[in-house]
Amino acid sequence: MTTSPILSSENTLLNHLGIEIVEASGTRVVATMPVDARTHQPMGLLHGGASVALAESVASLGAHLSVAAQGHTAVGLEINANHLRGVRSGSVTATATPIHQGRTTQVWSIEIVDDAGRPVCTSRCTLAIIPATRS
Repeated sequence: MTTSPILSSENTLLNHLGIEIVEASGTRVVATMPVDARTHQPMGLLHGGASVALAESVASLGAHLSVAAQGHTAVGLEINANHLRGVRSGSVTATATPIHQGRTTQVWSIEIVDDAGRPVCTSRCTLAIIPATRS
């Protein structure tokens, strides 16, 4: 069995930010990310950009897994995020689920919570489905 290149985080933003995939399928992806110096903004809070990177990562992985068997992959078209609560330490967990899985686009909902399960960020990501290419 061959591992999809998208599941390897070596030398990627996921690796740099400490993002770990906990569960992954074409209908649900769960990942964690530490809240530490790598993901802080200057005031010592979780950087909104780190939350968005986590959100797009889980949505992209889920969309990819849903179309990989057909020789396709997914790339981000648009993402929005509402930052609901500041986090200074610990970790956050993102859960992504599809809202729409079409032939050429997918839309995923991503909820990010802190260690106590409180909402930190809610996001929606639209992805384009394109033919997979080998580099």
